[in-house]
Amino acid sequence: MNTKFARKEEFYNGTHSRDWWIVNAEGMTLGRMATKISHVLRGKHKAFFSPHVDTGDFVIVVNAEKIHVSGKKNVEKMYYHHTGYPGGIKSSKFYELQEKHPERIVEGAVKGMMPKNGLNRRTIRRLKVYSGSEHPHESQQPRPLNI
Repeated sequence: MNTKFARKEEFYNGTHSRDWWIVNAEGMTLGRMATKISHVLRGKHKAFFSPHVDTGDFVIVVNAEKIHVSGKKNVEKMYYHHTGYPGGIKSSKFYELQEKHPERIVEGAVKGMMPKNGLNRRTIRRLKVYSGSEHPHESQQPRPLNI
Protein backbone atom coordinates (compact mmCIF):
# COMPACT_ATOMS: atom_id res chain seq x y z
CA MET A 1 0.00 0.00 0.00
CA ASN A 2 1.15 3.51 -0.74
CA THR A 3 0.32 6.43 1.52
CA LYS A 4 -0.16 9.75 -0.23
CA PHE A 5 1.29 12.81 1.49
CA ALA A 6 0.46 16.37 0.58
CA ARG A 7 3.34 18.41 -0.81
CA LYS A 8 3.61 22.16 -0.83
CA GLU A 9 4.13 22.18 -4.61
CA GLU A 10 0.58 20.85 -5.05
CA PHE A 11 -0.82 23.94 -3.33
CA TYR A 12 1.27 26.43 -5.28
CA ASN A 13 0.60 24.82 -8.68
CA GLY A 14 -3.15 24.72 -8.15
CA THR A 15 -3.68 20.95 -7.80
CA HIS A 16 -5.36 21.57 -4.45
CA SER A 17 -7.19 24.78 -3.71
CA ARG A 18 -7.77 26.70 -0.52
CA ASP A 19 -11.44 27.19 0.28
CA TRP A 20 -12.92 30.24 2.00
CA TRP A 21 -15.19 29.74 5.01
CA ILE A 22 -17.25 32.30 6.93
CA VAL A 23 -18.25 32.07 10.60
CA ASN A 24 -20.91 34.22 12.22
CA ALA A 25 -19.71 34.58 15.83
CA GLU A 26 -22.98 36.04 17.14
CA GLY A 27 -23.96 34.17 20.31
CA MET A 28 -21.17 31.59 20.01
CA THR A 29 -18.89 30.44 22.82
CA LEU A 30 -15.34 31.69 22.31
CA GLY A 31 -13.39 28.50 23.02
CA ARG A 32 -15.63 26.12 21.07
CA MET A 33 -15.55 28.39 18.05
CA ALA A 34 -11.78 28.89 18.24
CA THR A 35 -11.06 25.13 18.26
CA LYS A 36 -13.11 24.58 15.10
CA ILE A 37 -11.49 27.56 13.36
CA SER A 38 -7.98 26.36 14.22
CA HIS A 39 -8.92 22.91 12.92
CA VAL A 40 -9.93 24.38 9.54
CA LEU A 41 -6.94 26.77 9.37
CA ARG A 42 -4.55 23.85 9.76
CA GLY A 43 -6.39 21.75 7.17
CA LYS A 44 -7.20 18.84 9.47
CA HIS A 45 -10.68 18.59 7.98
CA LYS A 46 -9.21 17.50 4.63
CA ALA A 47 -8.49 13.91 3.64
CA PHE A 48 -4.92 14.70 2.53
CA PHE A 49 -3.80 16.50 5.72
CA SER A 50 -0.11 16.31 6.53
CA PRO A 51 1.26 17.97 9.67
CA HIS A 52 4.43 19.18 7.91
CA VAL A 53 2.60 20.90 5.00
CA ASP A 54 0.36 23.96 5.15
CA THR A 55 -2.91 22.51 3.78
CA GLY A 56 -5.43 24.80 5.52
CA ASP A 57 -8.16 27.08 4.28
CA PHE A 58 -9.11 30.73 4.79
CA VAL A 59 -11.57 31.59 7.58
CA ILE A 60 -13.54 34.84 7.92
CA VAL A 61 -15.13 35.63 11.30
CA VAL A 62 -17.84 38.30 11.42
CA ASN A 63 -19.73 39.79 14.40
CA ALA A 64 -16.78 39.31 16.76
CA GLU A 65 -18.22 41.87 19.19
CA LYS A 66 -21.19 39.57 19.89
CA ILE A 67 -19.18 36.59 21.13
CA HIS A 68 -19.92 35.01 24.52
CA VAL A 69 -17.87 33.31 27.21
CA SER A 70 -19.14 30.93 29.88
CA GLY A 71 -19.34 31.52 33.60
CA LYS A 72 -17.94 34.73 35.09
CA LYS A 73 -15.18 35.08 32.50
CA ASN A 74 -16.91 38.16 31.13
CA VAL A 75 -15.91 40.03 34.30
CA GLU A 76 -12.92 38.06 35.61
CA LYS A 77 -10.88 37.11 32.52
CA MET A 78 -7.78 39.27 32.06
CA TYR A 79 -5.71 39.91 28.94
CA TYR A 80 -2.07 40.99 29.29
CA HIS A 81 0.49 42.50 26.94
CA HIS A 82 3.90 44.02 27.50
CA THR A 83 5.09 47.24 25.90
CA GLY A 84 8.74 46.22 25.92
CA TYR A 85 9.75 48.80 28.51
CA PRO A 86 10.60 48.01 32.14
CA GLY A 87 7.40 47.86 34.15
CA GLY A 88 5.38 48.04 30.95
CA ILE A 89 2.89 45.24 31.53
CA LYS A 90 -0.64 46.28 30.62
CA SER A 91 -3.83 44.43 31.48
CA SER A 92 -7.47 44.73 30.52
CA LYS A 93 -10.59 42.73 31.31
CA PHE A 94 -12.59 40.77 28.75
CA TYR A 95 -15.50 43.21 28.61
CA GLU A 96 -13.14 46.19 28.14
CA LEU A 97 -11.34 44.50 25.27
CA GLN A 98 -14.64 43.43 23.76
CA GLU A 99 -15.78 47.05 23.59
CA LYS A 100 -12.53 48.42 22.12
CA HIS A 101 -10.96 45.63 20.02
CA PRO A 102 -13.19 42.53 19.74
CA GLU A 103 -11.06 41.17 16.88
CA ARG A 104 -8.09 40.68 19.21
CA ILE A 105 -10.09 38.34 21.45
CA VAL A 106 -10.86 35.91 18.62
CA GLU A 107 -7.39 36.18 17.09
CA GLY A 108 -5.74 35.47 20.45
CA ALA A 109 -7.99 32.48 21.19
CA VAL A 110 -7.33 30.90 17.78
CA LYS A 111 -3.61 31.63 17.92
CA GLY A 112 -3.40 29.99 21.34
CA MET A 113 -4.90 26.79 19.93
CA MET A 114 -2.47 26.54 17.02
CA PRO A 115 0.81 24.64 17.28
CA LYS A 116 3.83 26.76 18.17
CA ASN A 117 5.98 26.34 15.06
CA GLY A 118 6.91 28.01 11.79
CA LEU A 119 3.76 26.87 10.00
CA ASN A 120 1.68 28.71 12.58
CA ARG A 121 2.94 32.11 11.47
CA ARG A 122 1.89 31.46 7.90
CA THR A 123 -1.38 29.80 8.87
CA ILE A 124 -2.61 32.53 11.21
CA ARG A 125 -2.46 35.06 8.35
CA ARG A 126 -5.39 33.27 6.70
CA LEU A 127 -7.67 34.22 9.60
CA LYS A 128 -9.70 37.37 8.91
CA VAL A 129 -11.70 38.76 11.85
CA TYR A 130 -14.19 41.65 11.67
CA SER A 131 -16.21 43.20 14.49
CA GLY A 132 -19.28 43.94 12.36
CA SER A 133 -21.24 41.89 9.87
CA GLU A 134 -19.53 43.43 6.81
CA HIS A 135 -16.34 42.06 5.24
CA PRO A 136 -14.45 42.81 2.00
CA HIS A 137 -14.15 39.16 0.85
CA GLU A 138 -17.42 38.70 -1.03
CA SER A 139 -15.58 38.03 -4.31
CA GLN A 140 -14.05 34.84 -2.83
CA GLN A 141 -17.58 33.45 -2.28
CA PRO A 142 -17.07 32.06 1.23
CA ARG A 143 -19.22 29.16 2.37
CA PRO A 144 -20.73 29.08 5.88
CA LEU A 145 -18.83 26.94 8.36
CA ASN A 146 -21.19 25.01 10.64
CA ILE A 147 -19.96 24.96 14.23
